[in-house]
Amino acid sequence: MQKNIKKPELLAPAGDFAKLKVALLYGADAVYVGAPALGLRAKSGFSAEELAEAVAYVHERGKKIYLTLNLFAKDSDEKRLAYFVEVAQTVKADGLIIADPGVFNYMKEANLGISLHISTQANVSSSHTAKFWQAQGADLCVLARELTLAEAKKLKEEVGDFGVEIFIHGAMCMAMSGRCLISAYTDSRSGNRGACNHACRKNYSTKLVVTEQEGREVEPFELFEDEDGSYLFNSKDLCLMPVLDEVLSAGFDSLKIEGRNKSLYYAGAVTRVYRHAIDAWFADPEHWDAKLFIDEVNTLQNRGYTLGFAHGFAGKDAQAYHTTVSTSSYRTAGFIRELRPEEFVLEIKHKLKIGDTIEILSPYQFKPLAYTIKSMYDEESGEPLEEKNPGQAGWAVRLPLPDGVDVHLLPVYTLTRIQVADGSGAT
Repeated sequence: MQKNIKKPELLAPAGDFAKLKVALLYGADAVYVGAPALGLRAKSGFSAEELAEAVAYVHERGKKIYLTLNLFAKDSDEKRLAYFVEVAQTVKADGLIIADPGVFNYMKEANLGISLHISTQANVSSSHTAKFWQAQGADLCVLARELTLAEAKKLKEEVGDFGVEIFIHGAMCMAMSGRCLISAYTDSRSGNRGACNHACRKNYSTKLVVTEQEGREVEPFELFEDEDGSYLFNSKDLCLMPVLDEVLSAGFDSLKIEGRNKSLYYAGAVTRVYRHAIDAWFADPEHWDAKLFIDEVNTLQNRGYTLGFAHGFAGKDAQAYHTTVSTSSYRTAGFIRELRPEEFVLEIKHKLKIGDTIEILSPYQFKPLAYTIKSMYDEESGEPLEEKNPGQAGWAVRLPLPDGVDVHLLPVYTLTRIQVADGSGAT
């Protein structure tokens, strides 16, 4: 066990209740969710009723839940903020994630009795800024992604007991701390109010662009286009697994995974690999090897990985030039919906057939369990099947329990996957 360094909180995204359950099952210490109609991800919020149920579910398991409230508010949002205060007073979440100073002050004056966290959208990039927020009554700040690890570590040393959180995995925004107006400009959909159209991921055609600056010669702004098009703002995905030992030794309080709008499979699979990696480092840091865990994150959908600013300026190697599509060597097969005495019910997400070998990702061990489908039955009729397409949401098959496997390793929401040869895996 690593001495004198507190194990950080592993904070996972939860875009809906099912993703929340999966993230907790696979080892998240805490989850962050969209506040009712107010979070920065417009499509990943909970209703007030769902939120109350989610908070109870999380607390029953001794975990924490934070509500994202990181919009930049206008005076016209007054009623929405007042409504949110009512909700927050009722559900008793563990904290709020806030970007706007006015919203912060509004919630502070409401005396909700819960932690107030400063969002990465607030662009905390120095110890002076962190100390400012600490003086205002904040309990933690999420650092700007533009800091190097060395800068973030020094900042943590400067602020002492004040909580510091960093992002370790997920999509990157080309704008400073995600404060982007491209979507608002092109489509009247503000990314700062939860409606981003991901203009940065679009395929652009290249035209001659010339910039002129007073006192300088006219110079071209060079763009290149191939058969795939041009991708001007398309960052690779952040992945700090190769330097996770540096991250852990720095003593940050919380490590955050991006992705509330991503799939249920992603919520569980990415949490799973970081949970095992963190625990392995604390158990034996001297012999910790990143390769095992890097191989696993490479199975997840990604646009190519980058360390971002961890070791310095994120240059052209952090940019994905050829496609915006996330690729993977695996696709989700489905998740276990029910356990029965001699079989389990698998809610399927992609076509399965007799002879397929799927991998079962038990929450309680790192090595996947290989399972070859020798017989398969329709979940409703019990009729034997040769193959099954997912069809409507909720369609499922019955499969015999794996031989010699403790059923306690396969709780409800256990994920399964199947390998694909062409990198077209979807999750």
